[in-house]
Amino acid sequence: MSNELPYRACVGITLFNHEGMVLVGERLDSPGSWQMPQGGIDEGETLEEAFYREMLEEIGTDLAEIIKVHDEKLRYDLPSHLLHKLWNGKYAGQEQTWIAARFTGSDEDINIAAHRLQEFRAWQWVGLDEILDLIVPFKRDTYKEVIEAFQDL
Repeated sequence: MSNELPYRACVGITLFNHEGMVLVGERLDSPGSWQMPQGGIDEGETLEEAFYREMLEEIGTDLAEIIKVHDEKLRYDLPSHLLHKLWNGKYAGQEQTWIAARFTGSDEDINIAAHRLQEFRAWQWVGLDEILDLIVPFKRDTYKEVIEAFQDL
C-alpha cells in the first residue's frame, strides 16, 4: 500500500482449547469474515498486557496461559478500499506479534458481548487447518505464517 504510512503495532491471539481447536470470531462489521482475536498495543503497554486486555475486550475472558510467542513480527497491508476507513487512515496495515495460548476456562466463560465496542457477532472453535478457509483474503498470508509457527502446538 502506502510506504508513507506506518504500521499499527498489534497483538494476535491464537487461543487453543483443551482439544487443540482454535477460537475464531465472525466480525460484527463484516458478516462472513472470521479472524482470531487481535488488537492494538497501547502506548506503554507490554505485549502480555495487550494480550490479556484484548482477550477481555473481544471474548470477555482472560483465562489463558501463554505457551509461545512467535519470534517474528508479521505485517499485512489493508486493501485500498479500507485504507481510509480504519484507524482514521493513519496506518497502512498492522504489524502483529502473535501469541499462542492455552484456554483455561470453559465455553461458558466466553462472552463476545462483554465489551461496549463488540467486535464479533459469533464465535467458534475450529481446527488450525480450517482457518484459512474462513479468513478474509488480505490476511491469508499472515495467517499461513501463524499456522506454520504454531502447528506443533
